[in-house]
Amino acid sequence: MKTWARLPIFAMMASCSKEMTREVSVSSIPGHDGLRQDTTHKEGPRLVPPEMYIRTYLSLFGGLSPTEAQAAAKGQDGSQLFDTWNDYLASLGLPDYRIDIPRQTQTNTLMLATFERLGVALCDRALEKDVLGATPPPRGQRLIFAFDMPAGIDETGFATRFDVLHRTFLGYPAALAPESRAARFFALYSDTVARHSAPDAGKSRFSPVQSGWATVCYGLVRHPEFHLY
Repeated sequence: MKTWARLPIFAMMASCSKEMTREVSVSSIPGHDGLRQDTTHKEGPRLVPPEMYIRTYLSLFGGLSPTEAQAAAKGQDGSQLFDTWNDYLASLGLPDYRIDIPRQTQTNTLMLATFERLGVALCDRALEKDVLGATPPPRGQRLIFAFDMPAGIDETGFATRFDVLHRTFLGYPAALAPESRAARFFALYSDTVARHSAPDAGKSRFSPVQSGWATVCYGLVRHPEFHLY
């Protein structure tokens, strides 16, 4: 068959293909007008690639390189909350070619716990750099805790400061979050301050108020909206 003779056939196939792929609503099909549609998500929440979390952490805490972040995680007293990046590659889901460990293809509990531990470490170090020391930076130059930390604040005073952290970690005003969120975090803050103010409280590098804000930071950096999509 010559080429010109096949053209009508191709045109008819293309036309049929368009008709077959045309979207048709279920309600327009006779007998299906009352059929309920399942529009729920068919997959559970997942982590984004590990590189995205690492980059987010580094940008949140001053645009550090991984080596700089490792140095920054060393406390003023010389303590280290996590060791070297190489010790955490497999736990974070990254491949470790030195010992032939492949990339993780699925989210697992150990991976999530490692990201949480890294976030907690950086919260503590950010608090040390933002608030402690002989000459703390001005509020506008602080990494995370860009507000004052008076003792004895009420729920209204907490909400304005909590909004700063909420925007930093979750990317939107706390007023748009579920109504109970600020109240629950205020309860977390208050309980932490009370616990660290008790006579039998252990020694800490942070004051009770500073410990309360560190705990709020822990909660946000470990929040499902920060980790999962």
